[in-house]
Amino acid sequence: MKTYKLSEDRLFSLTRELLKNVKTGVVILQGDLAAGKTTLVRAVVKALGIADVVTSPTFSLQQCYGSSIFHYDLYNHGLEHFISLGMLEELDKEGLHFVEWGDDALVALLNSAGIPTTVIKIQKISDTEREYEVEYAHS
Repeated sequence: MKTYKLSEDRLFSLTRELLKNVKTGVVILQGDLAAGKTTLVRAVVKALGIADVVTSPTFSLQQCYGSSIFHYDLYNHGLEHFISLGMLEELDKEGLHFVEWGDDALVALLNSAGIPTTVIKIQKISDTEREYEVEYAHS
């Protein structure tokens, strides 16, 4: 496990490390409302040179950026709804899949399916700084 304390303008150090260690699989983003989950996805998309506008998929359930970055949000409907829509199969596609509000049940499910899963817990330290606790690929 690795921990970072960063302001938004310093996220490049985390995104660089993340992209070096995670080429495909699921990245679970955990943290309170406004912790910076979508901000982290935005930083990854920017680091990859993708010009797409990154927004929270809270109401659309899924956003896609470029050809291999997928962004999901389980906040409104939860894991059961996500599974009932057949979205679990989406997570097995080649690419990076960022899931906001994923919990330990989702991690266990992905592990049982052999899908590499990284968990990032984000905690708001101040208005300008966050703590990112990264636990690389369970599988």
